[in-house]
Parts: sequence; C-alpha cells; structure tokens
Amino acid sequence: MERLVRRLPTLSARTQDVLIAGFVTLLQVQGTHAAVVVQDEFDRPAATALGLAGNALLALGGLVLLVRRRWPVPVFLVTAAISVGYFWSGYPDGPGWLSLFVATYTLTAHGDGRRSLVVAANGLFVLFVCWILAADLEPGELGWLAFRIGATIMAAALGESVRSRRVIAADAVRRAEEAERTRDEVARRRVDAERLRIAREVHDTVAHAIAIINVQAGVTAHVLDKRPERARETLLTIEQTSARALREMRAILGVLRGDDDGPGPSLAALDELLAVARRAGLDVTVSGSVPAGALPEATDRAAYRIVQEAVTNVIRHAGPARVAVTLDLAPGELRVAVADDGGDLTAAQQGPPVEPGRGLAGMRERCELLGGAFEAGPDGAGFRVSARLPLERAEVAVR
Repeated sequence: MERLVRRLPTLSARTQDVLIAGFVTLLQVQGTHAAVVVQDEFDRPAATALGLAGNALLALGGLVLLVRRRWPVPVFLVTAAISVGYFWSGYPDGPGWLSLFVATYTLTAHGDGRRSLVVAANGLFVLFVCWILAADLEPGELGWLAFRIGATIMAAALGESVRSRRVIAADAVRRAEEAERTRDEVARRRVDAERLRIAREVHDTVAHAIAIINVQAGVTAHVLDKRPERARETLLTIEQTSARALREMRAILGVLRGDDDGPGPSLAALDELLAVARRAGLDVTVSGSVPAGALPEATDRAAYRIVQEAVTNVIRHAGPARVAVTLDLAPGELRVAVADDGGDLTAAQQGPPVEPGRGLAGMRERCELLGGAFEAGPDGAGFRVSARLPLERAEVAVR
C-alpha cells in the first residue's frame, strides 16, 4: 500500500483515498461475485446469493475507506463490524476482507504508536473470536480463516513499521536541524570570541605604544632646546616603541588574513617591554622568573598582556613611578602582580586629564577566559594589579 501511494506523488491525499476506496470496493464486490461462481454449494446467480444486504456490506466496507486518514480508529471499527456481520450472515466467502486490511494498516501507520497498537490488538482479538465462531471449521474454511487472521496481523505490523520509519526519519531531520543550528551558534560564538580577542590584542598593543609615545613626545618637546642629547634618546624610544607596535599589529592582522602569524607575545619579551618602560621614566624592578617553555601558550600570552597593560596604566595615570613586577610560578598556576607607588602626582596632574579606558576590563576578561582570578585596586598611595592564571585550563584551551 505504501509503495502504491509513493507511485502517485503528484496526487493529493484525498485523491489517493478516493482511488483506493474505489479500487477496494470494486475488487470486493466483483471478486466475491466471481468466487460465488466457482463455489459448488451456491447454485444460484451471484447477485441472488449475496442479495441486496450482502452487496451493500461489501460496498460499504470499501467506501468507508474514503475517510480512513481522518478517522482511522472509527474506520477500523466499522470495517471490523462489517466483516463480522458479513460472515455471521452466512454470505459466501471472498475478498470481502480487503477493506479491513487497509483499515488496519491505516490505523497503525497513521496512529500515535502504543495507543493505536492497543486498539488494533484488542479489536483484532475480538474479530478473530467472532470469525472462529462464525466458521464451519471445515478444512477449506480453516485455511481461509488462517489466511484472514495472518493477513490482518501482517497489515497491522506493516503499518507500525511504516509509522516507525516515519518517526525515525522525522527525528533524524530534527536532530540534523538541531545540529546545524548548534553548529551555527558555536561558530557565531567562536567568531565573537575571536573578535573580542583581536580587539583586546589591538587595545593592548596600541594603548601601550601610544602611552609611551605620548610621554616621550612631551619629554622631547620639553628638553629639545636645553638637552638635545636627551631629546635624541626620547626620539629613539618613540622609534623603537612604534616599530614594536607595528610588528604586533602586523601579526594581529595576519590572523584576519589567515596568514600564519607565528607565536604571539610572551614573557620571553618581558625584558624588552620593561626596557621601553624604563626609558619612559619608570623605575621597574622584577622579582621572580619563569623558565622558558614552562607555561602553556595561552597563559604565557595572557601574563605578558597583563604586565603590559598594567605598566601602560602606570605611565598614563601616575607618570614617573616605581613599579614592582612579581612573577610567581606556583604548582598549577602562575601569579602575576604589578604594583606602583603612585608616582609624582604633581607631575601627573600637569598633563591633560586621562579618560578611563578598558584596560582593567580587558585584563579581567583574559583571566576569566582561562578560569583564573583578577584583582585591582588602590594599594597605599599607588595601585596594584594581581592575577592568578591556572595552567591546566590553559593547556585545554591551547589544544
């Protein structure tokens, strides 16, 4: 039945039901008339042997299939009742059970699973009992009875198989759509995370470079006439700072172009960073060290950026100051601290007011991405930044 329906893909369900109902009705009536002719016990014409009531039952059993999709349970019960009434009335045997097979198939194929199977099982049990009671229990009659019972069970099993495949296919489509939607969401989150990472890298690189260049440019303007050798040193610092910033920006933009940008900034370049900070007027001391290769790449880069941003904030907000950088490689984590003594507040107040930026927020985000902790706040007359960066979480992030 399912194959027959699939061969008529351009027809609507209503048209298919009309064709099936008409075909089954014609087959039941004409097939039973033909069976009467070959049965010896009926010496009357087929129309007379069936009578008006018998022909009506055969026709009604086929025509009720017109609404089989809309009301599968009532159609199944009606066709079962017609079958029982037909055989109990003693009418000649024939293909009058075809409508029952179609109704049973429809009940399980278009039902809701367990409830439809319960209705079909109970209905078929009652139907089989009635058929047995109505049969003559002769060898030929028993063969037809066994055939009807087996065929009805097969129709129910076929319908349940079709329904199960339909449910499995719908579930597979749903899972595929869910997987595609999930992939889109994951890809969007990865794009957002990468965009945020690049924004932090650009901020850290540009803010640090501009802060140093701004300080050195002010120093140059102040000492250009009085101490030209000092002006030469500040211009050299500006040149080196801008060149370093350009290299880092080129590496960041390489990620956007899909180029291999190589390893990112790490604590291996900390001496160079602090050398530039010292030329900008900071008195920087470092306590503790980290052996090369001892940190995962993500932790190494985050630690460097935190020190860089903290030093930049000191240059912007405190001016010339004493800065203490502490690196402590403890079991399972790296502790980073940058503290200043407040610097020369009078000198800092002489410049234009500095608007707050996103430096602290960026450092906090770097720590949280690795599962670490971040603290920042006043420390006496100065300011202190401290971060704890776990190593295990960073190793997973690198993979």
